[in-house]
Amino acid sequence: MTLVIGDVTVSLDGLVTGPDGVEAIHAWALASTDPVDRGVLRRHAAASGAVVMGRRTFDDVERGWTDGMGYGAAEDARPPFFVVTTDPPAAHRLQDSHSFTFVTGGPAAALERARAAAGDRDVFVMGGGALVGSCLRDGLLDELRLHVADEVLGSGTPLFAGVGRHRLTRTAVEVSPVCTHLTYRVTR
Repeated sequence: MTLVIGDVTVSLDGLVTGPDGVEAIHAWALASTDPVDRGVLRRHAAASGAVVMGRRTFDDVERGWTDGMGYGAAEDARPPFFVVTTDPPAAHRLQDSHSFTFVTGGPAAALERARAAAGDRDVFVMGGGALVGSCLRDGLLDELRLHVADEVLGSGTPLFAGVGRHRLTRTAVEVSPVCTHLTYRVTR
C-alpha cells in the first residue's frame, strides 16, 4: 500500500529554515558518513515512488542539485517529482536529468498525481515546511518522519505553525551523532 510520508529536517526548536538557510541542519544528509544517516537516506530513496515539494524548495533544488547530488542520486533511484506551485517555470536547469511536473491545483492534486506515478512505492513530501505542515493540517499524511538536527536556530520557518492539534504514534527512532530520526504514524 502506498503511504504518503511527510519527510523533513527540523532543528530542536521546530524550525525548517533558519537565519542562515538550511545547510546547518541538513548536515546529516549532506555530509555525514555515519551508517545510521546513510542507511536512512538509502532506505528512503529505495522506497520513493514519487516526491512532492513546494515551489520554494524546487527553487533551492534548481540552484543546488547536480546530476550526482540530489534526492536519490547516490542510489540511482531518482523518482518523479511533483512541484506544488501557482507559477510553473517555462524551463529549468534540471529538465534533462530529472522529471519535474508542476501542479497548480494545490497539495491534494499534487499528491493524487504522485500516488498514480508511485505505483506500489511511497510518496514523500519533502518540503518545504509550509507544504509538509499544510499536508499534516489537512489530513493528507499517513506518516511524519522528522530528522531532528542537534541545533537550536532561534528564528526561521516553523514546521508546525497553524497545523492544529494532532495525535502521533511514534513507530521508530534512529540516532546518529548529528541527528535523531523519528517516524510517526499520523492518527486521523
